[in-house]
Amino acid sequence: MNIIEQYMSDKHSHGKGKNDSSVSRRTFVKAAGASGATVSLAGCIYGGESSSDAVTVGMDPNLIDAVGEEVVQLLADSGADGIDIELQAGDEDTGDRRDTYTNLLQAGESQPDLLLMDNGWVNVFIQRGHIANLSDELDDDDLSTVQDEYFESFTATARHPDSDDLYGVPIFPDYPTMQYRKDYAREAGYGESDFDEWATEPMTWQEWAEVTEEIVAASDASYGLATQWDAYEGTSCCTWNEVMSSFGGAYFGGRDNLFGTVGDRPVTVDEPEFIEGLRMMRTFVADEHGEDTLDEYPTGIATPDITSWQEEDAREAILGGEAVMQRNWPYAINQNTEVAKDPIPVEDYGAMPIPYGVTKDEAAQPGTGGSTAALGGWHMTLNPNSQHTEDAIEVIRAMMTDDFNLGMFDLYGWIPPKPNLFDTQEAAEIEPMGNYLDTLRVAGENAMPRPVTLVWPNESTRIAEEVNAAVAGDKRPEDAAADLQGGLEEIEADG
Repeated sequence: MNIIEQYMSDKHSHGKGKNDSSVSRRTFVKAAGASGATVSLAGCIYGGESSSDAVTVGMDPNLIDAVGEEVVQLLADSGADGIDIELQAGDEDTGDRRDTYTNLLQAGESQPDLLLMDNGWVNVFIQRGHIANLSDELDDDDLSTVQDEYFESFTATARHPDSDDLYGVPIFPDYPTMQYRKDYAREAGYGESDFDEWATEPMTWQEWAEVTEEIVAASDASYGLATQWDAYEGTSCCTWNEVMSSFGGAYFGGRDNLFGTVGDRPVTVDEPEFIEGLRMMRTFVADEHGEDTLDEYPTGIATPDITSWQEEDAREAILGGEAVMQRNWPYAINQNTEVAKDPIPVEDYGAMPIPYGVTKDEAAQPGTGGSTAALGGWHMTLNPNSQHTEDAIEVIRAMMTDDFNLGMFDLYGWIPPKPNLFDTQEAAEIEPMGNYLDTLRVAGENAMPRPVTLVWPNESTRIAEEVNAAVAGDKRPEDAAADLQGGLEEIEADG
């Protein structure tokens, strides 16, 4: 999965921020940086030169390119003033990022001092003892703040599964939506009352497909759906997890078994609901109906190219007008309506919850069914080999402030990790993201974590390969499900 909050290339500053209705926070921090803030941006994790006194922060390369200076200035304004901070670019792909951090920490490297980690694999680093225990580094007030003010379901992915100690401070949770072109939808006869309903009322996949087909026929779009279906982590953790769960399916018998016990939980992929979800996705990319498609869904809703696509491919497709809809993370809203060189006006860009296959009451596996949004998001962790621990902790404290959380919501579309900020007028006034809070709330209420355990990296790879092959038409859905069943059972048995 390409880092979900990344891939911004051009800065386009306007809108309202927290402190002034006519001057955005983005403009404010840029001006502050020009007035004397020291900004230092380092290169790649391996080989990048950094100041011996700097706190180095492993971050996303495209964030650094787009708003790196503003982020460093925002940290200074939020309490890290006087600390030399360098942002180091990590890998774009989340699996590659995980592997790089594994090698780096196993080798005892001291930089980066702080590492931004996907919530989907922080638990692996915790159980391997690769990152510092923040319960030993933060003071009681800091720990109480995390306990009392943050989304606990998200924070739980940064805690040790046995001791409950904290190993990462939540930076932002992430929930995908189905984003769409309102301007195209208007050409098909849909209007504001429809858009208001779509914002909070999930559609079935069948209704969604029919609506999308109508919009494509009435507009200049080439196809309906742009999404991510490459053979990578983003498919197994997120895009397929959402479709599978919305059809009432699960990898390991439902929500209660997400985090283990490995080897003692059932593998439930060779099941009708799993196969039906695959057939629907195969239908969406097929030219015509066949033995591996579902007759009740229209074919050709998605371009076959999605089987090699990650986040940026989908974002650029809807931005360029080729697609009517895209499944993507909140960063894409911010990028397409605010930051892109030729942005889509907010009034022409909508978002809705991910469609569903069956209701929760109809779901075969416990805790599934209904609209499902993959739980994404990132935590900031501490390198136990850091030579700047004291300053690094001060940087973490700056990241815990409301100003930083709201500032990143404005700068880069990062959803605040504290529910009280999510409900504030300040968040609602941030352009463009404040316009989509109702839809993001529904997505957050229906979030599904990935089943992270020590064996998940191997399982994720196998899942992505099989479901990619099925949707691409290289393998029959029932054969992919059967082979995956055997593969996951073998991995679970080996533990």
